[in-house]
Amino acid sequence: MKPFTAPMPRLLSWVWIGVVALLLVDLAVRGRDSSSLVAAAVLLITVGGVYVLWLRPKVAPSEEGVRVVNPLRETFIPWSAFTWTDVTDVLRVHAGDTVVRSWALRETRRAKVRENLRRAGGLVDGDPVGDGDPRTMRPVELHALRLRELAERQKARQSDGGGQRPVGPVWSPDAVGALAGPVALLLVILMLF
Repeated sequence: MKPFTAPMPRLLSWVWIGVVALLLVDLAVRGRDSSSLVAAAVLLITVGGVYVLWLRPKVAPSEEGVRVVNPLRETFIPWSAFTWTDVTDVLRVHAGDTVVRSWALRETRRAKVRENLRRAGGLVDGDPVGDGDPRTMRPVELHALRLRELAERQKARQSDGGGQRPVGPVWSPDAVGALAGPVALLLVILMLF
């Protein structure tokens, strides 16, 4: 199943990683002093930040449940524990009393203002989610609807689903490493030079 992500931050992240790659090549060719090493370490820190903040976050449905991947932590919610998903300022996945907020799927203020103006002008009915027609829904609302539909299908397939509890948020080693590695490299460079 395809994960739900925000496409524009991902695109800009890959553009930035490409720019950093070119800058690192330039530093490798022209750099001759310790300031080049410091600059390279700082560039690697920005790549780690881009990975953690914009490439890594997603909402990934699977056969067993949905995984909400945020910058440093992720939470798995089995379909048997899934109760609802909605959108406030972000997509939220509910599992009983547990509410997991998604970093990746955010509702922009511009979209809300535009919808409120359309509603005030009589162009949209009073229902904030729309009439359920995917063509009229905001992107994050559409992802919430798709998750609810997927949960219904998966719950219907699972007959034994005896009320599994969601797995609490766990720290992600790859995200911590993506930030800690370049920072440690910078500290080593600063101590040596």
